[in-house]
Amino acid sequence: MGKKPLNTDSRILGHIREVLDMEARAIHTVKDRTDRSYVRAVRLLSACKGKVLVTGIGKSGLIAQKIAATLASTGTPALYLHPAEALHGGLGAVQKQDVILALGKSGESSELNDILPSLRKLGVRLIAITANPSSTLARCADAVLHLPVRAEACPLNLAPTCSTTASLAVGDALAVALMRLRGFDARGFALLHPGGQLGKRLTLTVADLMHDGKDNPVIGKDASVSQMLLAITRHHTGAVSVVDGRGRLLGLITDYDLRKVLERGEDVRKLSLKSIMNARPTCVRPETLAADALSLMLDRPKPFAVLPVKDRKDRAVGMIHLHDLRRSGL
Repeated sequence: MGKKPLNTDSRILGHIREVLDMEARAIHTVKDRTDRSYVRAVRLLSACKGKVLVTGIGKSGLIAQKIAATLASTGTPALYLHPAEALHGGLGAVQKQDVILALGKSGESSELNDILPSLRKLGVRLIAITANPSSTLARCADAVLHLPVRAEACPLNLAPTCSTTASLAVGDALAVALMRLRGFDARGFALLHPGGQLGKRLTLTVADLMHDGKDNPVIGKDASVSQMLLAITRHHTGAVSVVDGRGRLLGLITDYDLRKVLERGEDVRKLSLKSIMNARPTCVRPETLAADALSLMLDRPKPFAVLPVKDRKDRAVGMIHLHDLRRSGL
C-alpha cells in the first residue's frame, strides 16, 4: 500500500520539517567534505582575467543562473551560458581568459558534456560542481567540487532538491570568498546596486540633494528682518543661513525661531538677525551620506526640518531639507 496522504496539519508540518532537515544535512555534509579543490576553484576564479561563465541544464541551469547573478552583483563579472544555445553559436561569447563554472549532478548530461570538447579547444579553465567525481564533466575539469548528496528530499528520490540546495550554497560560498579575497566592500556593492534603497543609502550624498547655488537660502549678517523673511519665503525651505562677508556660516534662522520670538510677544521687525538666529546650528558637509544626514535629523525628540551645509572653510554652500531626503527614497 502507498503512503498515507498528508491529510492532517501535523503530517503536513512533519513532512515540511523533514525536507528542511534533509536539505540542511546536505549542506552540512558538503561543508564537512570541503578540501583543497575549493581553494583551487577560488584561486582560478580570482585570477580570471575575463568573465566567469556559469552553465548547467535543467534545474542545475536555474541554479547556475542564480550563481551567475550573485557573482556579478558582488564584483565578479559573470554570465549564464546555456549549454544548448552554446552549441548553436553561443560559444562565441567564450574567450580563452574566461573561466567556466559548470553544474551537473550526474556530470553526464549530454547537453552540457557536448560543449566540453569545444571548451577544451578554446583553452578555458573549467570548474565542475557535481555529485559524481568520476563523471565525464569531472574528468574534464581543472577543479572538482564534489557534492556528496546521496538522497533527494523528493519522496521518489528523483526531483533535484537537496542537490540543488547544496549547489546553490556552494555558489554562494564561492562568491563570498571572492568578495573577501578582493576586499569588495559595501561601497562597491552599492555601485552595482544603484537603483535599490541599499545602493542609495551607501552612495547618495548631501551634495546630491541639497539646495545650492541660487537655490541656497543665505543672507548677509547685516540684512534686515524684512529681507530675511523674504529669503525664507522665496526659497521654500523654512530657514535661511546667516553668513559673513566671506560666506562663512554664522547662524541659522528657521520658522521655529521666528515663532519663539512671536510667542514671547516681541516685535520681530525691531530685532537684529543675531538676536534671532541659532548661532550654533547642527551642520553637515556636502560629502556626508544622505542616509547619515537623515538619521541626524530624525534621531532626536524634535526632528530637524533643515540642516545647513558647510564646506571645509565653514562657508554655507547649501541647505538640506527633511522633505528632500524623504523624497529620495531613503
